[in-house]
Amino acid sequence: MSKVEMQRIVEKMNLKNLTPDVDLTDKYVVVPDINRPALQLAGFFEHFAAERVQIIGYVEHTFLEQMEKEAKTKVYDTLFSYKIPCIIFCRALKPDPELLEKANEMQIPVFSTEIQTSAFTAEIIRWLNVQLAPCISIHGVLVDVYGVGVLIMGESGIGKSESALELVKRGHRLVSDDVVEIRKVSDDTLVGSAPDITRNFIELRGIGIVDVKTLYGVQSVRETQNIDLVITLEDWNKETDYDRLGMEEEYTSFLGNKVVCHQIPIRPGRNLAIIVETAAINHRQKQMGYNAAQELYKRVQRNLAKK
Repeated sequence: MSKVEMQRIVEKMNLKNLTPDVDLTDKYVVVPDINRPALQLAGFFEHFAAERVQIIGYVEHTFLEQMEKEAKTKVYDTLFSYKIPCIIFCRALKPDPELLEKANEMQIPVFSTEIQTSAFTAEIIRWLNVQLAPCISIHGVLVDVYGVGVLIMGESGIGKSESALELVKRGHRLVSDDVVEIRKVSDDTLVGSAPDITRNFIELRGIGIVDVKTLYGVQSVRETQNIDLVITLEDWNKETDYDRLGMEEEYTSFLGNKVVCHQIPIRPGRNLAIIVETAAINHRQKQMGYNAAQELYKRVQRNLAKK
């Protein structure tokens, strides 16, 4: 089961730790969603989503301030009896000392952020959805070409890394070389990233490891990118009938999501970077409603009709 370390959430969301005595080492979040415990603070704990991050906003905070001490103590006892991952107060709201005392006693971390509740909720849900999405690792190279996430695949040694380096020199951005981690964020979206250990590095046979970020600057890399197009490089085979018109799209599938795929035959002298650039631009053009192959077909049909 996927999980996100609590310390990573604190660092990513820039949270202030209000319970520094609570050990975060074995604290994790396993559900990419949040809960605002308004009903729970009112005493209704049926169907309580205790496994989620608990968010306290202005409404919940004001309600707590107006509660009598006895009722508040009872609610805190019940709330902290559940194994909730953490509580986050938005808008820099300050929890009362009794809540912090109970949190320390039950070893449940409490954090604070200055961000407004709705904005913070949207951001943490978006980030957790990416971190906790189903994930696979594949052999390939992921590059951002004109805003299109192009996943280059093919046999080892066919030229994927060399193509990526040429694309970087032409102003595009490297996401990952050799191993690409693919996460299914939604039924329509796949997000690719690099493993931490190989991020920003490219392996070139005969040269070795190259640090792209150091050589070409921070503008040459990015951490994540949606996967919009797959290009599979393969050795030229004169027996194979390659698509020369592109009337119909071919697809490949990752984690149940379909992605447009092109098979590109490789021969000595072919400029792969230009081919990849053209494929990315053509893909964007199709997304915007223009298909060059269909336009050619219409012209041919009109010409035949005139004759």
